[in-house]
Amino acid sequence: MATHNDFGKIAEDMAVEHLVKNGYKILTRNFRFQKAEIDIIAEKDNLIIITEVKARSTDAFILPQEAVTKTKIKSIVFATNHYLEEFDKHNEVRFDIITVMPDEKRKLVIEHITNAFEAFDAN
Repeated sequence: MATHNDFGKIAEDMAVEHLVKNGYKILTRNFRFQKAEIDIIAEKDNLIIITEVKARSTDAFILPQEAVTKTKIKSIVFATNHYLEEFDKHNEVRFDIITVMPDEKRKLVIEHITNAFEAFDAN
């Protein structure tokens, strides 16, 4: 496995730990439908929380959350719709982004951006 894949796995594990610590129930990780993938699906306060995890070793080129493009949003929404149908979920959905980046001392820091985008942002 490549180093960036290791970092991505570490970031996802950190994101899950962060969510659980903050009262979220993890429903599934790495949900795939066709070519689309959702990193984390959680539940809190009767909401389904769809979470995209973005990890970067630096923000020199682009902030992690800026890497969630319209194409990526469209893919996430597509997979979300399938998940809701497959598991007969009728809850309201919120889309979050969790970023993981090192600070100036190289310590990994999490930023949780709630309600980062809406399903209509995919259009």
